[in-house]
Amino acid sequence: MIDNAQRNREAEVNLLAAARDAQWSATTFLGPGSLKLVSPAKVNLLLAIGAVRPDGYHEARTIMHALALHDTMYVHAAPASADEVARAVSEPRAEMAVGGPAENLLVSIDLSDRTGQDLAVAAADNLVFKAADALARALDRCDCERVSVRIEKHIPAQGGLGGGSSNAATMLVALAQLWDVPADDDRVVAVARSLGADVAFFLQGGCAQLGGTGDTLERTLAPSRQAVVLVKPADGVCTAEAYRRFDEQPTPVQPAVLEAACAAADAADVPLANNLAPAAEALLSELAVVRQWLAERVGAQNVLLCGSGSATFALVDDYDAASALALAAGKQGWWARPTNLSGLRAAIVPSRR
Repeated sequence: MIDNAQRNREAEVNLLAAARDAQWSATTFLGPGSLKLVSPAKVNLLLAIGAVRPDGYHEARTIMHALALHDTMYVHAAPASADEVARAVSEPRAEMAVGGPAENLLVSIDLSDRTGQDLAVAAADNLVFKAADALARALDRCDCERVSVRIEKHIPAQGGLGGGSSNAATMLVALAQLWDVPADDDRVVAVARSLGADVAFFLQGGCAQLGGTGDTLERTLAPSRQAVVLVKPADGVCTAEAYRRFDEQPTPVQPAVLEAACAAADAADVPLANNLAPAAEALLSELAVVRQWLAERVGAQNVLLCGSGSATFALVDDYDAASALALAAGKQGWWARPTNLSGLRAAIVPSRR
């Protein structure tokens, strides 16, 4: 049982966090020259998982589409002293991590959760740090440097919406700018692909078909602006477990559906399909409840699990309908948000002059 004193302490902490966020500014806390970036979520209109390859990964063909729902990131880079980096190594803190080819890159991450999940990820475990570390090594940057990052999270974790991958791609875009490297440099793209299939997509954004393990761009499609509602139960699905369950009873996407999806030139013409969904539902039965609830309201053909879950998306007529459906889903105890399909990608927000 939670007593009143504990509730009061939690309320006080929340109020302090809200006050801190209200006063936060990139210039004050990170310094002049900070970059502001948009880091969008995504859904998979098509996810066709295939056989396991010799390297242990699955063949995958997917059509991803960016969403208007996004995290906001701020990134600043500045020279650091060797003593500063050494202190970070000898006195580790959760919000800092050291990497780079000569243990010379100090990355601090300020995570401001706006999802209601109370996200807490040590900097060393954050894909944003791993992106910075990998790119510094790829570029052989050996000078001592500090990179400060703030992430305002609106994309929930463990939803299949690609929030962590999007943040990593956004970090690569920011550092490419700060380190005078073209964002489409082969080394940036290679790092993105090494971090995960979704990371490479967010450098492209919009709507794109990917093959290989889901990390190789095959073609782009005309993006849609259709309204979407996202619904997510409290629990998540472990992606590795979902793939293991899939391997026990693999079911391919129907050939006619796959052919139609791969022939579509416009996102609006892609039939929704995800052959990983049954495995995810076997791990978290509430996903089937969410799917059925949405299908009864917008039609089964307009509802699909996001990747391996645990968010489900539904295509609806307009934003007002998405808002009303999100409100109704919230009353069921689920996290829900209205949004739109979008042409966004990980990108720098132009500064106002």
